[in-house]
This record gives sequence, C-alpha cells and structure tokens, in this order.
Amino acid sequence: MALDYRQELGGTFDTAVSLYEKMRPGYVDELYKAIFDYVSINENSSVVEVGSGSGQATLPILKTGCALTAVEYGENFSTLLKDKFKEFSKFKVLTGKFEDVELEKDAYDLIFSATAFHWVPEEIGYPKVYSLLKEGGAFARFANRPRNSKNDPELAQEIDAIYNDHYNKYYGVKPGTKTWFTEDTAREISQIPGKYGFTDITYHLFYRERVFTAEEYIQLLGTYSDHIAIEESIRKVFFSRIEEAILRHGGTITISDTLDLELARKPHK
Repeated sequence: MALDYRQELGGTFDTAVSLYEKMRPGYVDELYKAIFDYVSINENSSVVEVGSGSGQATLPILKTGCALTAVEYGENFSTLLKDKFKEFSKFKVLTGKFEDVELEKDAYDLIFSATAFHWVPEEIGYPKVYSLLKEGGAFARFANRPRNSKNDPELAQEIDAIYNDHYNKYYGVKPGTKTWFTEDTAREISQIPGKYGFTDITYHLFYRERVFTAEEYIQLLGTYSDHIAIEESIRKVFFSRIEEAILRHGGTITISDTLDLELARKPHK
C-alpha cells in the first residue's frame, strides 16, 4: 500500500472507537520502566502524547503526576479521552494532527507516541518533536507488532491465502511480499532521529502472546484502518472466511506480539 494512501487511512480509526477501546492491547510494564529509566518524569514534568487514540498508552504516564497534553486527530477519540482521564487535572486534549497543532517550543520533558507516529511524515514529525523538547528531553516511539499463528503454520498458511484472495487483490499488493517485524527493523527505526539532531539513541524489544476466539479476532481486525477501509461487501466475505478458518483449527488463534521501543534525546547545547 502506498504511503500517501496510508496517510488517508488515519481517520478511519475514529469510526471504530468503542471497538478499538475494547480490543486494542496496552503495553507491558517493562516498556514504561525502560522509558522512566531513560528520562525522569514526575509531577513537575510536562509531556506530550502524539496520537493517543483511546488512551492505551496514556495512564502509566499520567500516574507520574505530570502535565500531559494528548494530541489526537479523531474527534470521537478526543471526547473519549477527556472523559476517560477526567480525574487527572493536568491532562488536556488537543484535537488535530500533530503536524498542525500549536505547542510551546523547548517546553517538554518527554514526547511519546504509541503505534501512531508512522502517520506523521518523518521530515515534519522529528524536527517538530525536537523543537518542542527541552534540552535533555526525550522522545519515546513505541509500537505493538502482532504476528498471527506463529506456532500454527497450517492456520497461518490458510489465512495468508485468504488475504491474497481479498486484502491483497483489493489493495494491489503482490502476494508473498508481507514481512514480519524484526530486530533489524527496530534498529533501523531507532536510527531515524539521528538525522534530525537527536543523540543517546537506543532501542528495546519486549514480547508477549495473546489468545483470541474466532469472534474476538474478527473484532480485532475491525480496528485496523486498512481493514476498515475495504469495501463492505468484500470485507464481510474476507472476515467470514478468516473466522471459519480459525474455527476449523480449534476455535482460537494465538497472536505473538513484538513491542519495540525507540528512545532518543535532545542534547544539551
């Protein structure tokens, strides 16, 4: 799928708010520990989250007592966030794209983005993050990278064939070109901030497994922007065939998650 088309998909998340809130996973405690070991965040800190969605990554940061500004493009997600974290007096939401919103320069101790920064054009996003951070401030970019049926090759092969018949044909994706996330990919992502003046670059990887029933897995797919955007009649058949495949293979599917965290710092002058 071309990058420009993927950019257009950013708003589709906002059409599946309740499902997204229910089905999308949070992040492991070890990931937040790595962030807090890298940069000290407390009640005196100012933080920005880029692309908060329904707040899967927000609460552990808020619990530090910091002032947190969530930048969220979706109006429905913004409403959800305001209600979900209303007990935190130093929490606020700015509705808009990160590249468009006005934020104070040289003002933030931490800017973080969870499975969202890929929506921001690199040549705009990284320089803007750099300009907003205080000297010594940190940028944390992290994401969840799911892989289905890693330990069930027969089910994985059947699902791949279903994707070829529906998803790949719909988007013009060449069969057999899908690649899974690796440590090399994490290393490559971690080096991007270096092009924009960041230093003290590092990355971490974390792992977990999640098990879904066939019905739950279809609900999860219904939160993915590129799946939501498929024409409805095609999507219904696509999802139905995946559900039937899972039912034939025991009724559950195991997702192996790789969570990658990339950290970079704005240097002191």
